Amino acid sequence: MAESLINNLPGTRDLLPEELAGWHIVEDRARHIFRQYGFLEIRTPIIEPTELFARGIGEDTDIVGKEMYTFLDRSDRSVTLRPEATASVVRAYIQNTMYRGSGTTKLYYLGPMFRYEKKQKGRWRQFYQIGVEAFGSDHPALDAEIIEMALRLMDSLEVKAKLLINSVGCKKCRPLYTENLRQALQSEFGSLCDDCRRRANTNSLRVFDCKIERCQPVIGKLPVIADNLCSECSGHFKSVQKYLDDAGIPYEIATRLVRGLDYYVRTAFEIVSGDLGAQNALLGGGRYDGLSEVIGGPPVQAIGFALGLDRLTMVLPEQQRESGIWKPDLFIVYKGDAAFTKAMHIAREMRHLRQTCYMDFSAGSLKSQMRLANRMDAAHVLIVGEEELARDSYTIKRMDDSRQWVVSLPELAQYLQSCSTSGNSR
Repeated sequence: MAESLINNLPGTRDLLPEELAGWHIVEDRARHIFRQYGFLEIRTPIIEPTELFARGIGEDTDIVGKEMYTFLDRSDRSVTLRPEATASVVRAYIQNTMYRGSGTTKLYYLGPMFRYEKKQKGRWRQFYQIGVEAFGSDHPALDAEIIEMALRLMDSLEVKAKLLINSVGCKKCRPLYTENLRQALQSEFGSLCDDCRRRANTNSLRVFDCKIERCQPVIGKLPVIADNLCSECSGHFKSVQKYLDDAGIPYEIATRLVRGLDYYVRTAFEIVSGDLGAQNALLGGGRYDGLSEVIGGPPVQAIGFALGLDRLTMVLPEQQRESGIWKPDLFIVYKGDAAFTKAMHIAREMRHLRQTCYMDFSAGSLKSQMRLANRMDAAHVLIVGEEELARDSYTIKRMDDSRQWVVSLPELAQYLQSCSTSGNSR
């Protein structure tokens, strides 16, 4: 009796080659643009001490309270699959004393995160993020530069998006605002969903994250933090806007855009898409000058953002997605054992010359191999048969215009290299 098939866990998925083509485009563009701004890659463990996230994110958050994958290891330590990467990067920054260097430390990361939450469009229990973190400066120009970098990435991918910005104040001005907010929520308590009722008592700023329709009229009447900023925060926010204006970057001030954790200060921003419905954020970021101290480090000024790869690839234009699909420069078709041996030799030589080369090993007919070359959208087909072996020259066919001619191996190599140099291999 055959064993039953083992499937993947709910909320996880296999990313297949045709889908990953778009992912590779995003990752490659991100790496290129981040390097232009001086950001270097960091890789942190997927598994961390639970306390890092309990302290770093906050025990009153939904992430820590309901969504983390937490368990005891064989040494009875509580460990967690990372639900986000900022706390991990800050931990690495502190643990490796990167703050002892001069200047601003700029880091970026790519990788999977894990949250046990209800599956929604573009949201998975294993999901993927790209993010940046900059340490060592509270200059408003750094805030504007990071926002500019994020928008450059969107523009390079031809993704239509809108920038929302706000200031969430600081430890000096936010406490009075949060108390006013808490009182306003208490007066509307009966109109709120269960989550917002809980948040009203534990972390009132998180109410602004609610997407439940019944809560929106209440949220629309709540006081906004812009009316409660101290002079330092107000001045910092005006400076951020000036630098954005100087760069010609359009934005919308979203007075109800907040961050619900105490260590977030001043600048908060999101980049949103009109193609994703209520869960429309592609990227979110902000300044978090207090996080290092929360997890036991020295006072460090910091700002960063994270974007969701799962969501971003959903709105990636088709031409961008297709540009990442692997297509061979040369597809070699063959007939007979001697031709197969020669085809293997030719493929090896062309790969040494950095050409992408494909052969099919299913021993199909020349006709079936040609059909496969068409399906793979190969740039060229090289035919190796008895006649070609006898004359030691081979028929090459350019697939976009069906032109074909006979080449020797040196001529083939020279031609393919010229195509690569000119960018006309397709």
